[in-house]
Amino acid sequence: MENRRGKVALFIDGANLHIMAKALGFDVDFKRLLDEFGAGATLLRAYYYITVMEDLEYCPVRPLVDWLDYNGYTVVTKAVREFVDDAGRRRVKANMDVELAVDAMDLAAHVDEIVLFSGDGNFRSLITSLQRRGIRVTIVSTLVSDPPMVSDELRRRADDFIELADLKEKLGRRTFAARPVKQAYPAMPVERRRSTVRLATPATRLPDSVPEGE
Repeated sequence: MENRRGKVALFIDGANLHIMAKALGFDVDFKRLLDEFGAGATLLRAYYYITVMEDLEYCPVRPLVDWLDYNGYTVVTKAVREFVDDAGRRRVKANMDVELAVDAMDLAAHVDEIVLFSGDGNFRSLITSLQRRGIRVTIVSTLVSDPPMVSDELRRRADDFIELADLKEKLGRRTFAARPVKQAYPAMPVERRRSTVRLATPATRLPDSVPEGE
């Protein structure tokens, strides 16, 4: 991907990005994401939008939210609301389109480009409004998933479209192979094992059994 120029702001639909990355088989490394999109540009803001279940004892996205908040992101959260529809069924409302659109318009006078991580067609009008103000809009989403996760009209309206699958190597979380652990003692022949002593430390693991009297 070419280096960006001018003042750039990132607007990340957290739930949408998570679903896209999982469909493509990788986890996003958010530090690498900042490095990639800040290359050659002035990265003014990186907004991350996510809904949270406030009534749960433990919210699974809370560790990620806390990490982002301390590592260069402006995190915008919203409590998930439950309601009962006309048929008496319980529904969950978890949409942050309005919050994202308002923040994007507020920042429009201060940036040259906005990068939107979402394929949601509801952002069509937002793109048009930003472009009228001379803002370049780039969409990051995916067409290669089954089904594609980007609205065709959203992609056509954007100034640029970046296929998320093409960024997998750059944005994917690195994994490291575990080092082989040297055994503390040679394994004893099976026929000599008579009593069991289970011992373990973080670094090494002793044989599962030690002969009596030795």
